[in-house]
Amino acid sequence: MLPGSIQISGETLSGAEIRDICESLRENSVRLLSLRGCQLSERDFGHVCRGVAESRSLAQLNLNLGIVSNINRVKQLAEALKTNRSVQSLFLHGSPLTDAGLALLNPALSMHPSLVALDLGDCMLGDEGINLICGLLPPDGAKSGLKELTLSANPGVTSKGWGRLAIAVAHSSQLRVLNLDYNPL
Repeated sequence: MLPGSIQISGETLSGAEIRDICESLRENSVRLLSLRGCQLSERDFGHVCRGVAESRSLAQLNLNLGIVSNINRVKQLAEALKTNRSVQSLFLHGSPLTDAGLALLNPALSMHPSLVALDLGDCMLGDEGINLICGLLPPDGAKSGLKELTLSANPGVTSKGWGRLAIAVAHSSQLRVLNLDYNPL
C-alpha cells in the first residue's frame, strides 16, 4: 500500500472502520482513498462524504463497483465535491449513476478546480450524460479541464451522443487519454 493511502476492496465496513477513515481524511493524511466494491451503510457513506469534503490532502477518490449506488449517495458525493478542492482523480466505474445521477453530480464536477481524471465507465449513461460530460471538456484556450476520461461500457449512448463527444474532444486541447472500450461504436 502507498503511504497516505487507504485501499479496501470487497469488504463490509464497520462503523469503527469508517470512523478511522474519516479521522484520517480530516487529519489530511490520506492522498488516495479506494473503497472498491465495499458495503457500507447509508449513514457511513454520509460520514465518508463529509470526510472527503473536509480533506485538503485527498488527490484520488475511488468509489468503484457500486459504492455510489443510489440517488441519495450521488447527492451526498456532489455536496462533498462542492467543498473539496484537492481531488484530482475521481473513479466511479460500475456505479449505476444514469443520466439523472450525473446531472446531479455535474455542477460539482464542472466547478471543481483540481479534477483532471474522471472514470464513468459502466455507469449506465446515455446521450444526456454525454452532453454533460462534453461540458467538462472546455475548448482550446478556456479553463483547464479533464486530461483523462473513461466512458467504457456505456452501451446506452447512441451514435449521436458519441458524435457530440467527438466534436467536444476535437475542440479540447486538454484531453490526453480517452477510454471508450466495450461500447458499440
